[in-house]
Amino acid sequence: MKPYILYAILAGVAWGIGGYFEKSGLRELGLPPIAGIFLRTAVAVVLLGLISIPAWKTYTSPASVNGWLMIIIGGGIVAGSLGMWSFYASLATSENLGVTLAVAFALSPIAGTVMGLVKGTQEIDLKTGLGLIAIVAGIVLIQLAHRNPTKIT
Repeated sequence: MKPYILYAILAGVAWGIGGYFEKSGLRELGLPPIAGIFLRTAVAVVLLGLISIPAWKTYTSPASVNGWLMIIIGGGIVAGSLGMWSFYASLATSENLGVTLAVAFALSPIAGTVMGLVKGTQEIDLKTGLGLIAIVAGIVLIQLAHRNPTKIT
């Protein structure tokens, strides 16, 4: 198995399990989503800050302003702040964790591929196109199968 596939699987498992505990914690504490995401981020900053110390010693391209902006805007503002706030708001209000995770994380490859196509850095072939269509079909099926537990049908 290629390392990037293994890391992607690990990320998906970690986000799924983490999402379960985050949703449960928000509910048990009655914590507003924005406070929950702050707590999550603070813990991650401390842990990742400590783990990253050796990596900073090997860093060789500090002059790339464009690279810094892409990480700060794309990772810090769009994904890290807006994305995580939206995810926590969804966790705090959803009845079904599986639906929340499926919709949030299934749209990620679609959005990333479309961005790459718009910027001209991503190619698409038949297999990739069919895979993206399958993702959309899966989201539709999950939404159609979801029933609100408070409603009597």
